[in-house]
Amino acid sequence: MGLLPVLWVVGQPWWIERRRKALRAKPFPTRWREILKRRVPYVRLLPADLQLRLKQHIQVFTAEKAFIGCNGLQVNDDIRVTIAAQACLLILNRSSAYYPKLRQILVYPDSFVVERDHTDGVGVAHRARQVLAGESWSEGQVILSWQDTLHGAATVDDGQNVAIHEFAHQLDQETGSANGAPLLARRAHYQRWSRVLGDEFAALQARAARGEPSLFSDYGATDPAEFFAVISEVFFEQPARMAEAHPDLYGELSQFYQLDPLSWR
Repeated sequence: MGLLPVLWVVGQPWWIERRRKALRAKPFPTRWREILKRRVPYVRLLPADLQLRLKQHIQVFTAEKAFIGCNGLQVNDDIRVTIAAQACLLILNRSSAYYPKLRQILVYPDSFVVERDHTDGVGVAHRARQVLAGESWSEGQVILSWQDTLHGAATVDDGQNVAIHEFAHQLDQETGSANGAPLLARRAHYQRWSRVLGDEFAALQARAARGEPSLFSDYGATDPAEFFAVISEVFFEQPARMAEAHPDLYGELSQFYQLDPLSWR
């Protein structure tokens, strides 16, 4: 490798952070403040210092990620700021590269239909149609239904938020395919993470099989990746219920996200 490519590789992180610092230093647009008040009432729960940090993250996120409207949807500031606010909530206090693998957010007006190929238990291939509110791809895309995103943002305490769900998948996918084991701060943390989340995942699967109610959606019993995304929704939107019923699990997520939403209520 020649000298110039080496200098580029070494200097690129410095230039990126310099640009991000400049973006964070800009005044937050007045119109964007109105969008947050109207679309993302969750922001009002945050302490003042975290509200400021969230706004700074939003400015970086919207500058670096491409928002693409699908099925005729015209992307505007409402869409960008509403989605960015929820995405940045998950990285609010984490040492973050702003979802380094994520390049695009594709936004549909409403729920969208995808076709999936699968093979049944006897080896026969099938193609099924699914109606979805969101998806996260490890190749660098998040796909969201705008109407479902609005609904998730508007109701701050029902434990259901499609944007939080899909961006939790993005954090999980930073280590490769989503598997419920995102990048933790220290290697030593994985043993406890695996034990606590493994036990809780098994308990949810057992309750779902028996048809018993749970704080967590049965969809979280599908696999460890969906479990992590589902419990992330509840962590942010129903922290008191989660801390009471699942204190160890709440502790693991609080350490991972470097946040304590229980203290905001």
